[in-house]
Amino acid sequence: MASAAAAVAATLVVALPSDESAAPASKEAAALLEDIALAAERADEPAGIKDDQFVYIKSKGGWTTQNGDGPAKLEPVRQREIWLSVDGSQAGMLHDPGVRSDHELLEKPAPGAPSDTTYRHLQTLPTDPDKMYDWLNSVSEGSDSKDEANFVLVGDLARESLMPPAQAAALYRAAAKISGVFVVDDAVDAAGRHGVAVARIDDGERVELIFDRKTKEFLGEREVAVEDLEYGFEKGEVTGRFAVLERAVVDRRGQRP
Repeated sequence: MASAAAAVAATLVVALPSDESAAPASKEAAALLEDIALAAERADEPAGIKDDQFVYIKSKGGWTTQNGDGPAKLEPVRQREIWLSVDGSQAGMLHDPGVRSDHELLEKPAPGAPSDTTYRHLQTLPTDPDKMYDWLNSVSEGSDSKDEANFVLVGDLARESLMPPAQAAALYRAAAKISGVFVVDDAVDAAGRHGVAVARIDDGERVELIFDRKTKEFLGEREVAVEDLEYGFEKGEVTGRFAVLERAVVDRRGQRP
């Protein structure tokens, strides 16, 4: 179990901009994201993926929960499995007993929606970094800050999906164009693995996308309060963490590799 699950995050932050919302991505972040993009380009793409197959992702994590006006709490880390239709024509499935989702069927994604992480849709995304950045700008939502919305969408696409290599490389190069991105030299995911992260601060929290220091493979995500938060967390406390444990392509919904 990750030590980050319980307590204060002791983290070395590199090249933190003085004004995260306005400063461009740091040179260190741009260089790291280029290394990550190069690794993504070299990644093996599963051969012969068929439309009627499913992408399987096993993960673990825990996020902030809050009941009414009560203080927010950090959930315990729990395991999660999801199956996503390769072409989006079939319902996916979620197995997350911690929230009473025992092999629960999922609604089919809306075609072309930013939340559509089906493999065939991801294959239609741009492979040019500038065009990928334009796409992020055109579809990201959920925040008054376009930079924040773009960075959150990068994390959403990296988390529970199987990104084709060319699109993954373009996504990480596009992330280098997002203002306020910097490097966290040592970040811990929900599985206790240490890695290097690209991060951004908004609304009093630092969102970290964590990568293996050597292979540059995406490991997971962590959120840390950078100030005392009015809903219950103190500066330095972890407010969310996630880790990808396995990705595969399987023939049937509910099948495990």
